[in-house]
Amino acid sequence: MAEITAASVKELRERTGAGMMDCKKALAENSGEMEAAIDWLRAKGLSAAAKKAGRTAAEGLVGIAVEGNRGAMVEVNSETDFVAKNEQFQDFVGNVAKLALAHGTDIDALGNAQYPTGGTVREALTENIAKIGENQSLRRAALLEVGEGAVVSYVHNQVAPGLGKIGVLVALESSAPAETLNELGRQIAQHIAAAHPLALTGDQLPSELVERERGIAMEKAKESGKPHNIAEKMVEGGLAKFRKENALMSQLFVRDNKTPVADVVAAAAKEAGAEITVKDFVRFQLGEGIEKEQSDFAAEVAAAAGTAKAEPVA
Repeated sequence: MAEITAASVKELRERTGAGMMDCKKALAENSGEMEAAIDWLRAKGLSAAAKKAGRTAAEGLVGIAVEGNRGAMVEVNSETDFVAKNEQFQDFVGNVAKLALAHGTDIDALGNAQYPTGGTVREALTENIAKIGENQSLRRAALLEVGEGAVVSYVHNQVAPGLGKIGVLVALESSAPAETLNELGRQIAQHIAAAHPLALTGDQLPSELVERERGIAMEKAKESGKPHNIAEKMVEGGLAKFRKENALMSQLFVRDNKTPVADVVAAAAKEAGAEITVKDFVRFQLGEGIEKEQSDFAAEVAAAAGTAKAEPVA
């Protein structure tokens, strides 16, 4: 077998735009012959994949897998919503969610995990990009586990089992019957999907978020013209309200909009005759935090048709 040098991999990558590992594999498959490796990449559709890598991928699917007392969730993005309906893409997201149960949440480690049909997750993703024709990316993963109890999932806008636009995992620690935990967990997960709590309790809210709210509350208090001692109470009252409304256990349960979630859990525990603790939760909403590119669709169509008007020359 011919020696594959770093220089040859670099040259092939520059000439084709393909990923480094794909270039290395192409050279290995073709005894180090550059032109043959280029043809190999073109035949696999991999040289085109890199060209798509710069396009914004903010659609796609959230996938969930639960096994025993463990649950994993991943987000895989694509450029358009049409890809979410593609069976090949759906299979990929489902398989990666299952792999996250074994390999954890580190995206690099998950990308290097062996994919069920051969190769790695990263290689399978590259093949998807080539075949489907859109940029795709494995964005994030989460894993919850309890020693005793249940990890319960909920998927909103489900397009296939365990796949949708919003995914939630809830970890309940308890010796209560599985049926009780699954029903309670499902209700809490649905609440989380709708109410979007930012932490389990008010004390667990990110400090930078609380300080930002403090600054906003202080500005409001100043503008009110109230005396300093009253303004301080207004600030503390505003922060208390913020903590209550954004922490899961103090939020009002969406099913009746009057009972705190903590009381819902306590009632279920009393009925089951066993303590129930909400250990943790995680919520993924597809594309949250991704800045989507804004485009002029009419201009794109005109440009594609060759009818776009030239810009006037000053």
